Amino acid sequence: MRSIQIAGLFVLAFYLMAMPAFVSAQQASPGADKAEKKATAPKAELQSKQSTAQVAADSGTYVIGPEDVLYIYVWKEENLSRTVPVRMDGMISIPLVDDIKAAGLTPLQLKELLLAKLREYVDTPDVTVIVTEANSYKVYVQGEVRNPGVVILRTETSILQLIVKVGGFTDWADKKKITVIRKEGGKEIRIRANYKKIIDGDEGAQDIILKSGDIVIIPN
Repeated sequence: MRSIQIAGLFVLAFYLMAMPAFVSAQQASPGADKAEKKATAPKAELQSKQSTAQVAADSGTYVIGPEDVLYIYVWKEENLSRTVPVRMDGMISIPLVDDIKAAGLTPLQLKELLLAKLREYVDTPDVTVIVTEANSYKVYVQGEVRNPGVVILRTETSILQLIVKVGGFTDWADKKKITVIRKEGGKEIRIRANYKKIIDGDEGAQDIILKSGDIVIIPN
């Protein structure tokens, strides 16, 4: 009988010693859950941004310009991950690196630039650059097309592709005398295009790749 009582005391003592650790673990669990949720939140936002992006993540072709909106994701660095607008001076603001010029770079080039800057402060940084709103690559279409106006482009676009985007010509369009007005080096230049010759593949008739800010005029 005495041995049973002693065994019971040992069990009670073990229970009393284990209880504080169990309670502490239970209390710590909500904090751990919060930390895990906090860590996964930026990644979830990254996936959301990727699914709705207007330009592929880390694109090597699209050229960033003023009025674009970017999502910069830095892995495991929640304070650095953010949505930033490209200002009219072409700059964006990121913690640690301050102002950095984004206009004129592709998302891939901007990624490499950010990696180089962040290596001074972050061990082995991992950066993703997404264009969530592509607002800078735009051309202006006037004259005899179905839907004239401002056309925002997502990728490299030619005259032939642009005509499709604006719904085609009207019945009164002079397809032989398309004019592209472009500013280069502070000067205005005019480029002539003959739609019929381009379509027919005539020698010397080349489709024109459009640049942001081009004005395309289709006369009657």
